[in-house]
Amino acid sequence: MLSSAAAADAATKMAGRLATFLKDAWAKEPVLVASFTIGGLAIILPALSPFTKYAAMINQVTPYNYPVPVRDDGNMPDVPSHPQDPQGPSLEWLKNL
Repeated sequence: MLSSAAAADAATKMAGRLATFLKDAWAKEPVLVASFTIGGLAIILPALSPFTKYAAMINQVTPYNYPVPVRDDGNMPDVPSHPQDPQGPSLEWLKNL
């Protein structure tokens, strides 16, 4: 088992090797380094965005099936009387942001 000093020394050496690799890669192939950096950020940043949270909340309360207007004969309790009748979870929290 490594002691804490040895572990810190190993981490420092690894960081030094990584820095050297990135410097050499940037010197030889800057386009590849830039494209991998942009690609990595494109994968990571949406998960860190606050908009992802609100998009998920909106998607959860948006109905998948919308009511279809049909002629009501008075014997259909599960069909709304008007297509714009409020049903399901409220979106008031979205208006109050």
